[in-house]
Amino acid sequence: MKANPNRSVVILGAGEGISGAFARRASEAGAKVLLAARNIEKLKNLAAETGAHTFQADAADANAIEKLFEYADEALGSVDILLYNPSARVRGPLTGLDRDGVLNAIRVSAWGGFVASQEAARRMEAQGHGTILLTGATASVKGVPQSAAFAMGKFALRGLAQSMARELAPKNIHVAHFVIDGQVGITDDDSRLHPDAIAETYWNVATQPRSAWTWELELRPFTEKF
Repeated sequence: MKANPNRSVVILGAGEGISGAFARRASEAGAKVLLAARNIEKLKNLAAETGAHTFQADAADANAIEKLFEYADEALGSVDILLYNPSARVRGPLTGLDRDGVLNAIRVSAWGGFVASQEAARRMEAQGHGTILLTGATASVKGVPQSAAFAMGKFALRGLAQSMARELAPKNIHVAHFVIDGQVGITDDDSRLHPDAIAETYWNVATQPRSAWTWELELRPFTEKF
């Protein structure tokens, strides 16, 4: 088993969906939580509910991510679990896409995931354990028309996860990637992925015995067509 897997959680790209549900699940398990996002005003209620720290950080800004982890060292004392949840979309025909917008989308979805994972892994190597969770999407495995930027970013994040999982597992660092294949939300007929259900799956993976670690899971509502 991983040592002290529930002690501290850093969530980058925090909001009211998957990351909010995961923050609640972690808090219920006794973990200290740090929520990071570009707009931390929207996190006030979630932070109050979970007792979480908050930190303003843009996932496309490497310097901001570095400062986030420096703050985590002080506020949490360790980084046992990282959840990287941001993503950015630029939609439209390939020939008309704004290049700066595409570059920013890739930086948010993939570059930020690399920087955050690197910062977390350095700390986890030193402490001898840790878990890195990366939120992917249908676009991680299947590109669709007019969504090139999102697909590039999510494909890159998945490749990063696969590489890290192989490199870091022998160092007792668990890396897992989640393909969220469907819309996230709450409906009476469960036709969407419920954030709480996703968070429970994330937590189960984060606390797996290391003799049977999962590197990737695909999650979809029962109404989703394969």
